[in-house]
Amino acid sequence: MSIAALGPTYNNTDETPRYANPKDALGRDQFLRLLVAQLQHQDPLNPMEGTDFTAQLAQFSSLEQLFGVNESLTGIQEALSVQENGDLLDFIGKTVKAEDNTILVKDGSVVSGSYTLEDRADVTVVVYDSDGYEVRTLYPGWQDAGEYDVDWDGRNNSGEIAEDGTYTFEVSAKDDADHYVTVNTYVSGEVTGVTYEYGLPYLMIGDKLVSTNQTIIEVTKTVATE
Repeated sequence: MSIAALGPTYNNTDETPRYANPKDALGRDQFLRLLVAQLQHQDPLNPMEGTDFTAQLAQFSSLEQLFGVNESLTGIQEALSVQENGDLLDFIGKTVKAEDNTILVKDGSVVSGSYTLEDRADVTVVVYDSDGYEVRTLYPGWQDAGEYDVDWDGRNNSGEIAEDGTYTFEVSAKDDADHYVTVNTYVSGEVTGVTYEYGLPYLMIGDKLVSTNQTIIEVTKTVATE
């Protein structure tokens, strides 16, 4: 007697059969309930044969083993993730240069991002939340070539304080001829530590936090200054 012989099940309000979606996965709890229901509703004059019952118990045992294998694989994946993040400690004491356009807001305080202009330009900075929605537009105006921090006070365009979290920014810069000027959102410096904010690892460079999701384009040995 196979499990499939149970056929469709019915609800208590109508006679409409409810078939299981063949694409739905059969978990161990559902399998066990189905087996118990089969035992409860079997014909007493034609009980389940011992071989069929043994075969279904073996199927349940195999299902338990598969769940165990899946849990083991999940543990291995988490262990590898911890080991991978542990490699970040190798950056401590080294000078890194990374492409970074993130801003961190924590407890209302803003850890600012920075950008570099290749030429003098009229600058506009737009801050976005993690979903890509505009939060604030800043107008620093004309700035000479050089490196600048994003001067954001942590408020949105309506003047309300933005929620804690990770934000990104984009810089648009144009010269006198209305031509775009190259803007780099690099950050560089000696890594003094590694920290975790909102479940993500960051490199600590001075008063800036650099997301490890960004591209690190250069790592050099820090040269001691006399």
